[in-house]
Amino acid sequence: MGIHITGVGSYIPSQTEKNEAFLNHSFLDMDGSPFNNENVDIIEKFKAITGIEERRYAKPHQTASDLAFLAAEKALEDASLDPETLDYIIVAHNFGDIQHGCIQTEMLPSLATRVKHQLQIKNPNCVAYDVIFGCPGWVEGVIQAQAFIKAGMAKKCLVIGADTLSRIADSNDRDSMIFADGAGATIIEETDTAGGLLSHCTQTFSNGEAFYLYSGKSYHPDADPTDKYIKMHGRKVYEFAISHVPQALKSCLDKSGEDISTLKKVFLHQANEKMDEAIIKRFYRLYRYPQPENVLPISIHKLGNSSVATVPTLLDLVKRSQMENHHVAQGDVALFASVGAGMNINAFSYKF
Repeated sequence: MGIHITGVGSYIPSQTEKNEAFLNHSFLDMDGSPFNNENVDIIEKFKAITGIEERRYAKPHQTASDLAFLAAEKALEDASLDPETLDYIIVAHNFGDIQHGCIQTEMLPSLATRVKHQLQIKNPNCVAYDVIFGCPGWVEGVIQAQAFIKAGMAKKCLVIGADTLSRIADSNDRDSMIFADGAGATIIEETDTAGGLLSHCTQTFSNGEAFYLYSGKSYHPDADPTDKYIKMHGRKVYEFAISHVPQALKSCLDKSGEDISTLKKVFLHQANEKMDEAIIKRFYRLYRYPQPENVLPISIHKLGNSSVATVPTLLDLVKRSQMENHHVAQGDVALFASVGAGMNINAFSYKF
């Protein structure tokens, strides 16, 4: 017996926004002053650091819950599951539904309720709720689903990560180039097959780290100060991640009882290519074990950072053989991990 991911689906928006689209943006520093560098230089440096060449944006008529619903449909189909048999729908996000051209967020009713409504589920015992946990929200949702199943409170759970960060990004902030839209969904249930979720760990650092990511006003001096956008202290986030995530990964793998030599994949939140590479390098150093090739799938080049959607989307791409040199087979051991606002870190180990 094991608690497994029996269905996976993702929705990757069709609108592609390449780096060149930012050439005419008016990028400003935190104090509202312009940079000395030309935009072409800013964008070139951005690509070198993050690895991002392009990102995906939702269509104007779509919201985060719409993307979540579309990903959920695919996951349910992949699992051959009747939606009426679901016990929980858990939707991780950060900003709710944001209509195109509007800065206000909508979280009443919850996004999970909106997804349940779109799936036309009539069963009142299917409980729908949201998780606000920064970028690690989907990973935490899976951990919660496992706990419900272990406790005998559920048999089948739908866990989704969905965000439209492009609509909450300040166009005058260079960091707006990082953010993207998307959704990833998974079905979690107990099966007769061994393996599945083996261990997990979660941490919250909220002393000096609490506001490394925050809501703040636009950098444009004439902007309405009551309008809030996603902001971050990029250098602090980077240093925090490479300092703490490797040990969290090690703690999680050690709890699983699996040896580092059995680890085939690390599905890591797609926030910054260089950051992810540094995390994995330091993780393997903790074991004094050589880092194998193709252990770290990367999708950020083409999809950008879609927050809670990055990890389940990455899993979906690998399972559908959509990423060159990356695949998973039965018996493979993997780690799933994320880091983000809170500051929160979490991970779970998994045997396919």
